[in-house]
Amino acid sequence: MVGFIQAPLFVPASRPTLFPKAVLSRPDAVILDLEDAVAEHHKEVARANIGCDFTSLPVIVRINGRGTKWHEADIAAVSNLRGVAVMLPKSEYPEKVAGVVSKLNGSPLIALIETARGVAQARAIAAQKGVVRLAFGSIDFCADMGCGHLREVLLPARSELVLASRLAGIMAPIDGVTMQLNDRALAYDDAAHARNLGMTGKLCIHPSQIAEVKRAFAPTESEIDWAHRVIATGDGAVSIDGIMVDEPARARARTVLATVERR
Repeated sequence: MVGFIQAPLFVPASRPTLFPKAVLSRPDAVILDLEDAVAEHHKEVARANIGCDFTSLPVIVRINGRGTKWHEADIAAVSNLRGVAVMLPKSEYPEKVAGVVSKLNGSPLIALIETARGVAQARAIAAQKGVVRLAFGSIDFCADMGCGHLREVLLPARSELVLASRLAGIMAPIDGVTMQLNDRALAYDDAAHARNLGMTGKLCIHPSQIAEVKRAFAPTESEIDWAHRVIATGDGAVSIDGIMVDEPARARARTVLATVERR
């Protein structure tokens, strides 16, 4: 249920009136947030609101992290739900991630990597049974590192999550959010940058970002045409428009066409 998700949208779980409105904005999934978007005095109310009966879209619940006073109650709540995935913030220790997975009654887990330690342990975290995807909490990562939220600064971390996912045999990671809500062009550019690095989705915090993220991750008409032409060459090494095409190029072409089919 959480494999091919490109543009999931965060919604505060404390505001159930927003749940159906979020669905109307056409994300790939709805993330009901029990963590950062919910004030402390609303945590219990938010927890009582979680469920998936408001949509046929995949539903992900971001719980509060290990070590918080709400974590165990969140785990108990999501373990009683069917058809939801769980997003674990501040995923840092593989054995502790595995401990959370063991309490979820089979629900898939998205490990949110938000710290230096999390990036350092990303390969082991991605390899844990039940972890189906990594996501990058770039804002928190920058706070942990004391660095700027710049593409060139975050390149090593993003690349590590892509590599960790590939080595573990899980789908490539979901990139972090774009904080500027009124700049659709930036949302597109950020998503296109993530796609070029090998990521396959981006977290959204506003409905206006969804279409831009989907557009960035969609193959262009020229890419689709190129893919069809490459596949039609059969096998061996040939030339298309003066560029050599061999099996690695055909593998890329198959990926492009598979993306089109899934969409």
